[in-house]
Amino acid sequence: MRRIFLKLGGSLITDKHRPATARLDIIERLAEEIVMATRNLNNTQLIIGHGSGSFGHIPARQYRTRHGVFTPEDWLGFLEVYRQARALSQIVFEIFSQKGLPIIAFPPSAVILAENQHLAEWNPKPLISALQAGFIPLVNGDVVFDSRIGGTIFSTEDVFMALSTSLPPTEILLCGIEEGVFADFPVCSRILDKITLQEKSSILPLLKGSAAPDVTGGMVEKVRLTLEMIQSLPNLRAMIFSGLSPGNLQNALSGNPTGTLLTKD
Repeated sequence: MRRIFLKLGGSLITDKHRPATARLDIIERLAEEIVMATRNLNNTQLIIGHGSGSFGHIPARQYRTRHGVFTPEDWLGFLEVYRQARALSQIVFEIFSQKGLPIIAFPPSAVILAENQHLAEWNPKPLISALQAGFIPLVNGDVVFDSRIGGTIFSTEDVFMALSTSLPPTEILLCGIEEGVFADFPVCSRILDKITLQEKSSILPLLKGSAAPDVTGGMVEKVRLTLEMIQSLPNLRAMIFSGLSPGNLQNALSGNPTGTLLTKD
């Protein structure tokens, strides 16, 4: 059975340089591509996650929520990041539902607890039941409560790592604005065809974070966390590719991806 974790990047579905601005036309097209691809997918489970883009990242940067929540002002910031993340997730949920996808939302803030920015516990049973019912769970980058530092932020990759402990994926598709992982960002003249675990220590220093506010580390963290999942799940394969080109997402879901492959070897 295929179990696909699909991430729609915040830079793809929002304008990260304009606060709280969703790219509605792109979200609609991506939904249509998912509909087309899933018609032909058999024996496959799909979990969709999305980044916060210009919704969650801006207040998160202002209040430094990723680093802990200690004061009354910090908690106001925590709540604002939650509101923004929820607002974008609701937009995605509504559009995907209108396109006929059986989406059901699982906000990480309601199901994940952290300890010092790491997963402490989560209850997978409702999400597993949703998959068994034929639904597509929707998760997103979100605030989570933290027993050591009050609260923090889990990126979509952090959430995927949490899910993988009980629902190990066979594939991770990271659909963003970049055609793959560039070895020379921001010049962007050379895409890496493949990154293996053995290359992790040499590749990560070459990568940069993000050209827009991104409190969860941008491309560096995306690659690092994905390679961590591959290390614990050796048969896992991941692709980083662009969703800006029509058809790329549908092709990736159909087993014909382009971009940068992340794999054990």
